[in-house]
Amino acid sequence: MTSTVCLTFDFDALSVWLAYDEPTPAMLWRGEYGARVGVPRILAFLERERLPATFFVPGHTIESFPAETDAILAAGHEIAHHSWAHVDPSGQTEAEERADLERALATLERIGVRPDGFRSPSADLSPHTLELLEEHGFLYDSSLMADDYRPFRPRIGDRVSRQEPLEQGREARLWELPMCFELDDWPHFQFAFSPYRHGLAAPSTVLEIWQGEFDWMHEREGGGVLTVCTHPQVIGRGHRMAMLERFVGHCRDAGAGFERLVDVARRLPEPR
Repeated sequence: MTSTVCLTFDFDALSVWLAYDEPTPAMLWRGEYGARVGVPRILAFLERERLPATFFVPGHTIESFPAETDAILAAGHEIAHHSWAHVDPSGQTEAEERADLERALATLERIGVRPDGFRSPSADLSPHTLELLEEHGFLYDSSLMADDYRPFRPRIGDRVSRQEPLEQGREARLWELPMCFELDDWPHFQFAFSPYRHGLAAPSTVLEIWQGEFDWMHEREGGGVLTVCTHPQVIGRGHRMAMLERFVGHCRDAGAGFERLVDVARRLPEPR
């Protein structure tokens, strides 16, 4: 069976830095690099290689950088939900999370997008997130890490504590297309002063990890799906784009196909 690679790009721009209590101008300009340089460079690469991709775009980014967002749509890539302003839902009340989700939906609707997919800005959920996604008709989420190469149905209403073992809740009426931090460029590359993050890994090291994950899946997990998560303000640097090009070439040489997440999700049985 053919292996599938899904290239995903979290186009956070300024919003990721606004999560800091007092973002500095320099931090915000780092976010703007994603719009100014990263997105055009990525779109040119995707067009040249004839690759489809999924972009998770916060509403704040859509309204701040409409031309770049329009360019993503014009190229035929998927735009999916990524909150309104990159706020971690695990720290929100249910009312706050609903308001954020619906504000972003309204922003997406204004550009003609009814998103099928969602990715939490923090790769974390609240106890209410999956039910809100169900309520609003999402087909898939891509935030969780309970599998690696196989879509699965996340559960709602699990109960577990230090005193009590897991009591499983019900399966959600949507699919999980899992991601992981090992296949996310931010933990490997992104430097920050406070809280301190070393980042700045050599691309060769990250390429070894990504290719190792793909090779394991391709050789032992027939028909698997590998989801790679990147950020235009991170992967857009020239030496990292060169790494991404090498990774894509490696997967292609092995016979892998490339798809948007929504196309993978639409092939799956309809959740009941």
